[in-house]
Amino acid sequence: MTQEELLQEAGIREELIRKVQEFRTKYGEVSEELKQRMPEPLYIYYGQEVFEEALSVILAGGNLLLAGPKATGKNVLAENLSFVFGRPLYNVSFHVNVDAGYLMGTDTYDGTRVIFREGPVTAAASHGGFCVLDEINMAKNEALSVLHAALDFRRQIDVPGYPVSKLHPATRFLGTMNYGYAGTRDLNEALTSRFAVVNMPNITEEHLGKLLERAFPDIQPDIEKQFRLLFFDLLKKAEHADISERAVDLRGLLDSLRLIQQGLNSGQALSLCITNKSFDAYERSLIDDVIAARIPKDLTRELVFSGKTV
Repeated sequence: MTQEELLQEAGIREELIRKVQEFRTKYGEVSEELKQRMPEPLYIYYGQEVFEEALSVILAGGNLLLAGPKATGKNVLAENLSFVFGRPLYNVSFHVNVDAGYLMGTDTYDGTRVIFREGPVTAAASHGGFCVLDEINMAKNEALSVLHAALDFRRQIDVPGYPVSKLHPATRFLGTMNYGYAGTRDLNEALTSRFAVVNMPNITEEHLGKLLERAFPDIQPDIEKQFRLLFFDLLKKAEHADISERAVDLRGLLDSLRLIQQGLNSGQALSLCITNKSFDAYERSLIDDVIAARIPKDLTRELVFSGKTV
């Protein structure tokens, strides 16, 4: 799949596709050593309005913060953006122990001398990469403060003991954040002001159908429909606080179909990838009831991924 094919499949306007092409032409192809960092998207982000907003922010030279609940496609969109713009992708998965040294880099001994080992932020800045700051609201504010000069009009990296370096003009930062996860905190105003913020909506039934059909082109249409509706049944239960959001797991739904492809039946696959992610026995029974109302437990690979009728 080419960059243009992905954008066309996502429904992006021709004017924006042309501007993305001009961006790639302007900054050229990356070196051979960086091609291993070029993403090859497994999924397409279906959501034309959000996708076009994100493209516009990148084209305008801005940085993007994708905010929203789980299963809204934040990381899928970030990967799609890196792919269509033809830039290497650097990922930072935040936790409380990520510090400024991890982000920017540290001195290290290579056996003969002390050298500077780039962190993901400085590497992205050097090579014109897209740096994904995943779950940015799990980071300590003191760690993120080192990004301020890189994220605003200065666009520079200042590592003590080394010359100030300017960001490659193609460099962009893409933050993601989920509300309500354990360990998250509010972003401070200084950091938030350096991003354009996109509030990610829940995936629609139509877009989930497209995602499932593209990921599993040989899936039975009736079975695909039931898996699609199962996701929204679980989402509705979570919204009404009948179950927790653990079960609203789009990755788990896709993984369960992959396990069925490997020979497990539907009951086993859905238990492993959705039900068992809850550690409360009563909640697991509720999730099982929701699943049973949609998906029989004894569906085999041949019934799910063939032309046979159920």
